Amino acid sequence: LYPLTKNTPKPLLKVAEKPILEAIVEQLSQQGFQKLFLSLHYRAEMIKDHFGDGSDWNVTIQYLEEDVPLGTAGALGLIDSANIEYPLLVINGDLMTRINYGRLLEFHKEQGGAVTLCVREYEHQIPYGVVAVEHGKVNLIDEKPIHKCFVNAGIYVLDEAVVREVDRHQPLAMTDLLSGLVAENEQVNAYPIHEYWLDIGRLSEYKRANKDVEFHSEKT
Repeated sequence: LYPLTKNTPKPLLKVAEKPILEAIVEQLSQQGFQKLFLSLHYRAEMIKDHFGDGSDWNVTIQYLEEDVPLGTAGALGLIDSANIEYPLLVINGDLMTRINYGRLLEFHKEQGGAVTLCVREYEHQIPYGVVAVEHGKVNLIDEKPIHKCFVNAGIYVLDEAVVREVDRHQPLAMTDLLSGLVAENEQVNAYPIHEYWLDIGRLSEYKRANKDVEFHSEKT
């Protein structure tokens, strides 16, 4: 999203006059969450100045400040597990969604396992005719097929044992953490998101987010 993020951390970019992260905090507060952790590095003071102790949103916010970037999972090592209840809900700070987090937590408890990973169905159309060749002969021509797959939605539920194993001094990507658990035959559940969801990672998605909010406001 550069140059929009040159002077502003991405979670504070505004969608319809409200920072992305503020919309997430509001949603969590409205759904009954009371204690939040925000992991910070780039322009951390801007985020701390905006949210303070969280009382304006009826939540308590504790900041996990990274001396160096720790990746999408590394900040979990900075959490004092003695002061929270598990399982832990983890959300990327650049998402817009209307997911019901209570149902997600119920699903996690019902399924058991170490982690629940939210997934979203993604469709990609190949703009060419795909030709299947076997032993030098064509046996199928599929014109502009649509491929479907599940993608990581950036929302997770983690049990205490998983969080406690994260080294606070080592960068760690959430995908690497989950891949390691799968390799160790730990149970990692998939929770498909059918509600509205948008990962604001590129300028095109940022523009779409603003249009989506405007459209929703007009309808309501």
